[in-house]
Amino acid sequence: MKLLMHICCSNCSIYPLEVLLMKGVDIKGLWFNPNIHPYTEYAQRRDSLRKLEAIWGLDIEYLDEYPLDSFLSAITGKGTDRCSVCYATRLEKTAETAAKMRIAGFTTSLLASPYQKFDMIVELGKEAGRRHGVSFYYEDLRKGWNISRALASEFGLYRQKYCGCIYSEMERYMKKTGARK
Repeated sequence: MKLLMHICCSNCSIYPLEVLLMKGVDIKGLWFNPNIHPYTEYAQRRDSLRKLEAIWGLDIEYLDEYPLDSFLSAITGKGTDRCSVCYATRLEKTAETAAKMRIAGFTTSLLASPYQKFDMIVELGKEAGRRHGVSFYYEDLRKGWNISRALASEFGLYRQKYCGCIYSEMERYMKKTGARK
C-alpha cells in the first residue's frame, strides 16, 4: 500500500512514519501548511522537516507556498471553529494531491499530536477522501507522542511551541502572561 502523508512538522511525523514504515507502507510525504505564522516559524518547521528527510532518506513533496492572506481570510471570525477550517484546508489539498499523483490513500501526521482534535481530523479526512476518490487512512498515534519528542530531540530537530496559527501563538503568550482576550 502507498500513502501520501500530510506532514505538519518533523516532530509529529516521526512516530507515524515509524509505525507505517514498519507495517510495510510506502510513504510519500507532503509539506503544505499555510496556517503557520509568522514566516520565520514556517521556515523553521519546513527546514526541520528537510533535516529529517535527509536523516531518514524520506521522499517528500514540498508545496512551499505561503498564502497567509487567504488562510487568515478563511479563519477570521471563526473563533474556536478555526481549527476545522485549518484541518480541512490541509486535508483537502492532500487528498487532491494524492488523486493527482494516483496514490490511492492519504493520511496526516496531525493524528499523532495530543493537542489536535483527533475525531474532527478523521471526519474531515474521510470527507476530503470521498470528494477526491481516495481513502483516508487513520490510526490513533497519540500514544507515540513522547517517542516522537525524544527522537526529535536526539536528531536536533526544531520543536515548536504552538500549533502554528496566529491565534494559537496569541493564546500561548496570553497563558504565559495571564492576559485576557
